[in-house]
Amino acid sequence: MASSATHLRAVLLAVALLVASPAAAAASVCEGEKFPAGRSYATCADLPALGATLHWTYDGKASTLTLAFVAKPPASGGGGWVSWAINPTGDGMKGAQALVAFKGGAGAAADVVNTYNVTGYKPLPSASSPIAFNATILAADESAATGKLRRYGKLQLPRGMETVNHIWQVGATVTGGVPMKHAVAQENLDAKGRLSL
Repeated sequence: MASSATHLRAVLLAVALLVASPAAAAASVCEGEKFPAGRSYATCADLPALGATLHWTYDGKASTLTLAFVAKPPASGGGGWVSWAINPTGDGMKGAQALVAFKGGAGAAADVVNTYNVTGYKPLPSASSPIAFNATILAADESAATGKLRRYGKLQLPRGMETVNHIWQVGATVTGGVPMKHAVAQENLDAKGRLSL
């Protein structure tokens, strides 16, 4: 009898560990992200591709979205870049209204954030281009501990826009202040989704 009770306890413990393991494995990376003083967000999400996280506060009354996008560029000698975008016309790159952060380069005082209206599958221009949403408070920094680039900003959205198509990306090289083409691995192609604000 004692042997069957011990066996039952062992089985119950094994089941409890199996049930608890996925929850532990699914612990949110975004919740552990640390930001400089003065930057905090109401909501965060671990994005399903490229090891990226998104942090945001949506003010429905003012139709503003304050956010931080965090990702690690692929290793390279070119500094790398990270991008997050809303696409109001589709679910891919074409039509994306992108905020792109990259290292400022040798001698630069700060990292750079440019805006780009992605009109097709061609190289980005050498300077920011206007996007469909008024973008303010643009800034970027790098986490010394993780090597991740953190891109910050605030977007003025059309009233009532509470669900958006969003895409994100990382690239290995910036040449002459221009982010170069990203890889086309499956993980890069999967870096898109719908976001309920």
